[in-house]
Amino acid sequence: MVLNRKLILASQSPRRQELLKQLDIPFEVLVKPDVDEVYPQEMPSDEVPEFLAQHKAKAYAEELKNDETIVITADTIVVCNGKILGKPIDTADAFRMLQTLSNNEHEVITGVALSSSQKQYCFSVSTKVFFKALTDDEINHYICNYKPFDKAGAYGIQEWIGMVGIERIEGSYFNVVGLPVQKLYQELQNF
Repeated sequence: MVLNRKLILASQSPRRQELLKQLDIPFEVLVKPDVDEVYPQEMPSDEVPEFLAQHKAKAYAEELKNDETIVITADTIVVCNGKILGKPIDTADAFRMLQTLSNNEHEVITGVALSSSQKQYCFSVSTKVFFKALTDDEINHYICNYKPFDKAGAYGIQEWIGMVGIERIEGSYFNVVGLPVQKLYQELQNF
């Protein structure tokens, strides 16, 4: 795919970078420090990822002055029992989150904003994930060996816990990893 534009991925996530690289589209990574991820508490959870992706895009106003540039911003959340599970702050928080996900279903929603000097287009993708009942030993093993503190919901589907704990998903696997690349590819073509 040839975009004839400079593509910037505004994410420090190694998972997002690897997924975009696998689309064979040239891009650069540019991360602005200190972009907060705050959203109105009364906002419905399914609107939060797109809101945050749009919010992150505002930090790239300087890059968007160039008509030849498209900036991709994204945010992924995990929603379980009606509550958003963010990135865990410590081991106890990660343990609590994984206990909540154990023997339960949850939703992973990624919001993506494509921004240029002329326009912005946002979309989100949702995937249902079903975990088996996890033992405390399994949860502790995962936290100690995989340190999931940079992941919403305290887990990575592509890691050990996903292999042994996830019974099934409904929707995009890559969305759960952190970037719905099939939809992104389609939307970049339309952009």
